[in-house]
Amino acid sequence: MLMSRKEFFEKSGKAVLAAGALGAGFAGMGASGCASSIGPFKLTYKTIRLHLKHAWTLSRNTSTYKDNVFVRLEKDGIFGLGEAAHNIRYNETLESTIQTIELARPIVENCDPWTFVHVGEAIQNVCQGQTAAKAALDMALMEWIAKKLGLPFYRFLGVDPKKAPRTTYSIGIDTPEVIKQKVREAEPYPLLKVKMGGPNDEEILEAIRSVTDKPLRVDANEGWKDKELAIRKIEWLAKNGVEIVEQPMPSSMLEETAWVRERSPLPIIADESVKSARDIPVLAQAFDGINIKVDKAGGLQEALRMIWMARSLNMKIMLGCMISSSLSITAAAHLSPLVDYPDLDGNLLITNDPFQGVRVRDGWLILPDGPGFGVKGTF
Repeated sequence: MLMSRKEFFEKSGKAVLAAGALGAGFAGMGASGCASSIGPFKLTYKTIRLHLKHAWTLSRNTSTYKDNVFVRLEKDGIFGLGEAAHNIRYNETLESTIQTIELARPIVENCDPWTFVHVGEAIQNVCQGQTAAKAALDMALMEWIAKKLGLPFYRFLGVDPKKAPRTTYSIGIDTPEVIKQKVREAEPYPLLKVKMGGPNDEEILEAIRSVTDKPLRVDANEGWKDKELAIRKIEWLAKNGVEIVEQPMPSSMLEETAWVRERSPLPIIADESVKSARDIPVLAQAFDGINIKVDKAGGLQEALRMIWMARSLNMKIMLGCMISSSLSITAAAHLSPLVDYPDLDGNLLITNDPFQGVRVRDGWLILPDGPGFGVKGTF
């Protein structure tokens, strides 16, 4: 049926107004079509001490707890949460993390959430480094958006949660007897990731192989400082059921790592060598893949850019984590259907997790289907 001239202009006017709203970055329109109320976000944060089940030893340090900063971004009766796990390897402390959050406060409290790409850029530019703090803010913003739309974050990303691969369970450096105990405690997990890079690598592997024949992945955390040593270690690991070796040499030794890769029987994955998407192209000559960590990348947005960059270069992708609660681990897990090797177990290594989120069943990651990250709990 033909519409009248009056009806035509009334509908056209409404269409123009709607298009203008969309062109302004959705203008705060949610899935229901209800506009956001005008007003700033409320940003709050809190430090929570996460206690480890066992002392956590890498090639460079030992920890028994982690003081992580939890961020809450609230508006329109909806809140998004984020978590910052600072890492001294990247010149981050609890104090610098909080200082960075405060520096970014004016940006996030007064932002238009529907221009989240530009907001993310502004957060990244508040200072050099300090990516854990930036990751927490980006995480909270992205969860708020998904909640506002009434979507699980994986649905917002357009990925299939059933394609999430199996995660590894990490075993830190320790004495042989404690190593055996840790492996027994990891019985429900079919894939183990083992920390090496110290003087007792052989002792660690012998202890593990005395109680399990599970496939292993090894993280040397820059522990092997000589290329000849590194290739000997990798060849030895290949004969003992190891599938992958992560960051065998210091990040500054790119040429030496490329030499090792040419001779390695196992894939070599970059961790400390890579933080953002801009780092990846030059690493393709020395590594078979990269380890993306949301804290290290500075947020979910940058982590996603890293995935696409690595894929464009035919590189494998590990999705790692810091020692974190289920909040951070679940946020990262929403990206896991896009990667090859999830290593999302930081929440499984602590005794006082304030949140409930992603579950692990026979190693498979089971994503929650609630809006946002789908975690239960707040602060």
